[in-house]
Amino acid sequence: MLLYQSNGAIDCYTVFDTKQDHYHVMNVGWDGYRRVYGCVLLLDIMKGKIWIQQNMTEMRVAQELVDLGVAKEDIVLGFQSPEMREYTGYAVA
Repeated sequence: MLLYQSNGAIDCYTVFDTKQDHYHVMNVGWDGYRRVYGCVLLLDIMKGKIWIQQNMTEMRVAQELVDLGVAKEDIVLGFQSPEMREYTGYAVA
């Protein structure tokens, strides 16, 4: 997918490593003279749990997973510090 910004174009890539269970959405391109490169969304599956490592979208990915039938105990908000995870209502690890 190609996203057009005010001064350039940015490609949106999906990077899926199904052997190691890593799933990324990346933005790559140029906004005028500014380089754009970064991970927008990163999900990992580790030890039977879905880890949301990064979410720079407006989507509430954890809630969408719950709405699809995934138990909260199977979702870890990896972007939260380990000390704060117990207060999220999702798995701690």
